Amino acid sequence: MLSNWVNMLKYIGICETVGMAGSLFTSRSIPTWYGKLHKPSIAPPSWVFGPVWTILYALMGISASIISQKREQGKRVGMTVFYLQLILNFLWTVIFFGMRSPFAALIEIFTLWIFIAVTIILFWNLSPVAALLLVPYLLWTSFASVLNYQFWKINH
Repeated sequence: MLSNWVNMLKYIGICETVGMAGSLFTSRSIPTWYGKLHKPSIAPPSWVFGPVWTILYALMGISASIISQKREQGKRVGMTVFYLQLILNFLWTVIFFGMRSPFAALIEIFTLWIFIAVTIILFWNLSPVAALLLVPYLLWTSFASVLNYQFWKINH
């Protein structure tokens, strides 16, 4: 039982670390570049993003932890796609905030969305609970895609 908790904390830690690494790019750009952009009317206040992503990364970690303990066929493929979407998640931050390119980030976030959806499908076959834990992430990424498009459109 203790090993299950350790495993879960490990995966939450991996996901939260990706978020913290991405925040290095975000925190440098918010007071400068991002702060000067025209904001879409649907853009939430900047302070919303930290808590939302902290929760989403925790849900992602719990989901991956559940799948990592499965013995069924398909686990390796599911976890591989999970890690690929995690890399894409990080890269979006690098592209949008680090490279300051909303257009390139828009293309990237559509790819990310597809990888999240595929992860959910693959995880569903192993654990519906693990798949459902990723639905808020997909919904937030859907919103972020619209937001990304609007940032590009009004600042283009």
